[in-house]
Amino acid sequence: MSDTVTPVIVGVDGTSTAIRATRWAAAVAERFGAPLCIVHARPYLGHNPSDAIAGVRAAAMAEQEESAQAILRSAEHAVRADFPHLPVTTFRLSESVDEALIALSRNARLIVLGGDEVSVGTAILVGSATMAVAARSTCPVVAWRGDAIVPSVKPIAIGVDGDDDSRVAIPAAFELADRLRVGVVAVHAWSTRRPAGDISLPSMIDWVEAENAERKYLSDRLAPWIDLYPNVDVTCVVDADKASRALLRHSEDAQLVVVGSRGQGLIASAVLGSTGLNLLHHSAVTVMICRAQDKDD
Repeated sequence: MSDTVTPVIVGVDGTSTAIRATRWAAAVAERFGAPLCIVHARPYLGHNPSDAIAGVRAAAMAEQEESAQAILRSAEHAVRADFPHLPVTTFRLSESVDEALIALSRNARLIVLGGDEVSVGTAILVGSATMAVAARSTCPVVAWRGDAIVPSVKPIAIGVDGDDDSRVAIPAAFELADRLRVGVVAVHAWSTRRPAGDISLPSMIDWVEAENAERKYLSDRLAPWIDLYPNVDVTCVVDADKASRALLRHSEDAQLVVVGSRGQGLIASAVLGSTGLNLLHHSAVTVMICRAQDKDD
């Protein structure tokens, strides 16, 4: 995310959840000094739906297309009531919502969707619009959930791991925190389990020294961003637990949790139980997924 006029884009489908997500997206756009783009597209059909499911969804799609303009007007009216001076545009697109938003993400600051619930079963068998977009989006994707239609004073939680997933998540979290004038809770999960084939005895391991090394790692990863955003208060947390459990626990008092993703695809993510999928499934607060770009993107 950079200081340009790239918009915050929000997808709407006529539900009250989408309207509340749109109002939240508008509040964030105002903090960034960015325009808001409200998009309505065809419903996401998932992956290889059965004939019965496809038939039901086709009927729902036809009905929703007829009311598309009303859906867009309702969302725009809600935004203008709260932010009368915010630049707002609306678009009705013919492609499916996932393809539409993925294409728009190339020139967007954020993509916001009312957080549809995701489970391992639905991710494999049917799919999730949020996961489909997050897996291929160029910009961060926000799965909005909860009741807050404006950002709060609560901090932003971020997962900091030992690979490249954090490379895009850390700067996105710090910039958002700076714009919202809130703090960051940086959570680094590490395991006390020894790697397969390691014959070191647990009683011979200096766990205090090991934890201190993890704290230094976290401090070193955050140092450039702490220097860049001196007004952002940072709390560092080192947790000897699985990343998704640690993030869920420490995000309970946050307004939003940020995590990086390799964008390995829906089925791979579901089978592997990625941190992003677990957060989308279990988090009670809004989730932002930042995908590390592949070389071929």
